[in-house]
Formats: sequence, structure tokens, C-alpha cells
Amino acid sequence: MAGSQGVGTIGSETDKMLDSTREPADLTALSKPSPEETDASAPPPTATVSEYEKKKANFIVRTFWTFVMIAGFFAALFAGHIYVVLIITTIQIVSFKEVIAIAHLGSRARDLRFAKSLNWYWLATTMYFLYGESVVYYFRHIILVDKVLQPLSTHHRFISFCIYIFGFVFFVGTLKTGHLRFQFSQFAWTHMALFLINIQAHFILNNMFEGLIWFFLPAALVITNDIFAYICGITFGRTQLIKLSPKKTVEGFLGAWVMTMVFGWYLSRILLSSNYFICPATNLATSILQDIHCEPNPVFIPRTYTSPEFFFLPPGYTVSITVAPMQIHTLVWATFASLIAPFGGFFASGLKRSFKIKDFGDSIPGHGGMTDRMDCQFIMGMFAFLYYQTFIAVRNYNPGAVLDMMVTGLGIDDQAHVLKSLLHIWARDGVIPPAVAEQVLSILGENLATVSHHMTE
Repeated sequence: MAGSQGVGTIGSETDKMLDSTREPADLTALSKPSPEETDASAPPPTATVSEYEKKKANFIVRTFWTFVMIAGFFAALFAGHIYVVLIITTIQIVSFKEVIAIAHLGSRARDLRFAKSLNWYWLATTMYFLYGESVVYYFRHIILVDKVLQPLSTHHRFISFCIYIFGFVFFVGTLKTGHLRFQFSQFAWTHMALFLINIQAHFILNNMFEGLIWFFLPAALVITNDIFAYICGITFGRTQLIKLSPKKTVEGFLGAWVMTMVFGWYLSRILLSSNYFICPATNLATSILQDIHCEPNPVFIPRTYTSPEFFFLPPGYTVSITVAPMQIHTLVWATFASLIAPFGGFFASGLKRSFKIKDFGDSIPGHGGMTDRMDCQFIMGMFAFLYYQTFIAVRNYNPGAVLDMMVTGLGIDDQAHVLKSLLHIWARDGVIPPAVAEQVLSILGENLATVSHHMTE
């Protein structure tokens, strides 16, 4: 008995010691989440799969519409000027609609019936004026011989002004107490959109009329710069360029500049060989399949440039290069497209941030809005037009026509004033000695005084 009780006591005490040693293990086990709890807190596999599928679908859509846009652009480019006009017009209308929409959200709640209608009225008025200016300037030989179009072209600016004034008076008539601040902000916003979109797009249209190269080359440089900025940025970009676009890097910015200049140099060389690109538009129905001839602008004709004799080179040694001047101009355009035009995109980014939106719209599936793709193109097109008109355009005036206008349209005094101005210009530019100019002016003055005396008698 005694032995058995001792064994039982020892056994029970052993069990207690084992229990006490198990408790910490049990508590530790209780403090850890169960496999079920761990699985419940983790995102379900279906969520990960759906996110991947979403990105994959977006990539496919974006890629598909990229090729659609490229194919449509080149199809219109080769089909003829009228199709390029349609593309530019579509871009203007869609971009204007997107920009107006982001600041027009409260018009319905404010019960302003004509707010949207007035915006479209301003757009129609602006496009009528701008397109009319282009048609009258570039197709005067067609407009002036038409009985219907001739009066419209002669009084085009006055007609446009009257149309605008009618809208202005209507706008003032629709002003409502309690909504004045909103209505005037809409008025200012609409006119800002017209300036930044439609007026700049008007210069792109004029570029096309001067020759398709002046339309295509600037657009291609902007697109190329955007592509190489992305490639160079993800390859060796480290330093942030601007806070408005955190993904833009200094390395990508400068790398794209170099690559855009190289691309522009060779692209312009290729385009120079095509009359379809370098000839001005004389017929909107022209296509690439037609045989086109024109007198080329001097910038398209290759020229040999010879360097001076530098002191560090052997005596009589010079370096010569034969290129078309247009290729040198293209380097300037590529620089603007790389260093200045991107700030049009930064401006658009800041505008979107102020309204807390990611894109201007969803006009292009996978790419956002039309304005998101054209923000740099507008400013580039305007620069290309002003640069062309300032440094490249050739203005051919018929001396006989100018002389006929002077003889038939100006009196003796006005003709003398023109001659005096020419003498001063020739003397200033060294064409004739200043003493000769003064002598001719003296003789002219005496003869004119004699003529005037006889005419008064």
C-alpha cells in the first residue's frame, strides 16, 4: 500500500511538472494567429489575378490604339491635305471640349441654360474667323473669282467681328445676379482655351498649307522626343527634373534632346527628296499618288559650308560639309521640341493637378484625353510657324505688279515719298553713297516743288 501510494504521489507530481512545462508552449501557441486567420488577413489570390488582368488589358488597349492612331495619321498624311485639315479640326474640337468640361461641372446645378451653348458659339466663331483667314490668304486665286465667296472674303474680318459681338451681347444679357462670378470665370476660361488650343492649332494648319514638311516634321520631333525621354529616363535617369512630373528626369530630358537632333537631321534629309512634302498646297485634293512640281525653297537645296582657317589647323587647311540648310534649321527645331515644348506638357500637368484629375478625358482609349496627347504639339506648331515666317519663308513679289500699283494707285507726292524712302534705305545699306542719295533727294525736291507750282497755277 505504502509503496503504491508513493508511486501514485510521484506520478501525480510528475504530471503536474509536465503540465507546468507545457503551459508556456500553449500560451505561445495561443498568441500566434491560426492558419485560418493568416489566410483571412492576406489578399485573396483572385484580387492579385484581377489586378494583373486589368494591367494586361490596359496595355493591350493602349498598344492597339497607338497603332490605330499611327495608321490613321499616316493614312491622312498620304491621302491629301483635306484629310490633314479634318484631323486638325477634330483635334481642336475634342481638345476644346475636354478643357471646357473640367471647369464646367457646376453649370447644371446653377441653372444656367445657355452656359454650354455659349462655349460652343465662341468656338464656332473663332474657327470661322481663323479658317477664313487661312483660306483667303492661301487660296485667294480661287476665292476672288467666285461670285458668292468673293464678298465673304472681302468682308471676312468685319463679318467675324459682327458674329463675335452678337455672342458678346447675348452673354451680357444672360448674366444673372448670384452667378456673376461663375459666369465671368467661365467666360475667361473659355477664351483661355480658345487661345491655347484653337489659335495655336491655326498656326499648325497654316504650316500644312505652306508644305506638309512644315506640318509633319515638328509633330514628328515632339513624338520622337517623348519616346526617347521615356527610354533614356528608365535606362539611366536618376535626377528629378520638375516636381509637377515626378517621373521626368534630367538625364532623360537631355538624352532625348541629343537623340531628337540626330533623328531630325536624318528625317529632314529624307523628306527633302519628296515634292509632295516640300511643295505648298495649291489644291486640297492633292495626294501622294499625284505628280507634284514646284520651285523648291532655297533651304531645300544642298549647300557647301567651309570653315575658316583656324590657328590650330595647318595653314590652308579648312573643313567643308555639304548639307541642305533645312537640316541645320531642323537642329533648332529639335532643340525647341526637346527643351521648350515639354513645358507645354508640364503646364497641362499643373492644370490637371489644380482640378485633381488624372487625364483631361477618355477620348482615346488607354491614353486618356486628346489634350493629354497634344499639349506639347500646340506650342511646337506655333513656334514652327513663327520660325518659318521669320527665317525661311520666301516672299516672291512681281516687280511689274508693284510698279503698276504705285503708278495707278499712288499720287505724285506718294510716289516721291516711296522713292525717298528707298534712297534712304540704299544709303543706309551701302548700296549707294550717302552723298549721292542727298544729291538725288535735292534734285527730286526741286523738281517736285516746280511741278506743284505749275499744278496750283
